[in-house]
Amino acid sequence: MIIKKDDCNKKSSFLRNLTLKIWDASKNIGENLIHFITKTKTIDINFFHNLETILIQSDISLSTTRNIVQNVMQYSKKNKIYDHHKLYLYIKQIILNILIHVEQSLIIKNENPYIIFVIGVNGVGKTTTIGKLAYYFNKQNRSVFLVAGDTFRAAASQQLRLWSQKSYSYMITSQHHKIDSSAIIYDAIQQSQQNNADILIIDTAGRAHNNIALMQELKKNVKIIRKKKDNAPHEIMLVLDAHIGQNSINQFKEFHKHIGITGIVLTKMDGTAKGGIIITLSNDYKIPIRYIGTGEQITDLHLFNAKKFINTIFMNN
Repeated sequence: MIIKKDDCNKKSSFLRNLTLKIWDASKNIGENLIHFITKTKTIDINFFHNLETILIQSDISLSTTRNIVQNVMQYSKKNKIYDHHKLYLYIKQIILNILIHVEQSLIIKNENPYIIFVIGVNGVGKTTTIGKLAYYFNKQNRSVFLVAGDTFRAAASQQLRLWSQKSYSYMITSQHHKIDSSAIIYDAIQQSQQNNADILIIDTAGRAHNNIALMQELKKNVKIIRKKKDNAPHEIMLVLDAHIGQNSINQFKEFHKHIGITGIVLTKMDGTAKGGIIITLSNDYKIPIRYIGTGEQITDLHLFNAKKFINTIFMNN
């Protein structure tokens, strides 16, 4: 906790209940902060306690919350700032400073092909994201090949084929169900090289982040890729659902431990996500946020822009 124990003990049960009411689960971090700031009359120990609550409830980790709140407390005390609006703007600037460091777009180099290895748990929108990526790169006049590395789910190959058609990309798949994914990935690299592909995007089967056997399979995939092409995969991209908060952080930690993540895509950032997960990932792990997905349309994939993100969740107020 940031607040001293003695100070916390002084809070009445009434104030503790009031603290919980300042946070609305249906709102994102910016909306909750605006509501809190406009309703607060004095800058005192309760103000910082409530600020802490809002940040944690918005999916921001305790360590990141501690950094933000301590920073605001020091700023207020040092500069004798007790104006709510100034503190609100300062909080906004602190978060922007955190996010700006992970605003790193993916730079596609001439690798013949540049290999993007996409991983994640079931249901995060991995295959959909791949289709959007393919369309995005195709609009840049790059030749894109997709490979259906998810050989366990029969519908996975069909789903990826639909996205390849929508994105005007080439599709590499196997005629045999449940074939070893490493075998098809190996063949896909060879085919993409023969066809002078600019980019090869590899879809993988969704898997629980705590399933060690399936994590070992991903390691095998990466080993095969490196055997076929030095320094590849050039990007190991983790797709995370922005709605599920701390569980997404747990997913990241496990995938990163076993595979080594080089970039993140956050899906379902359609206005209902709280936004805290991006702040936690940025402050605690410093992994680049490449893109955010905001809907189901093929164009609903955007480069992560820290300033635009901040202005969106803080509603430019």
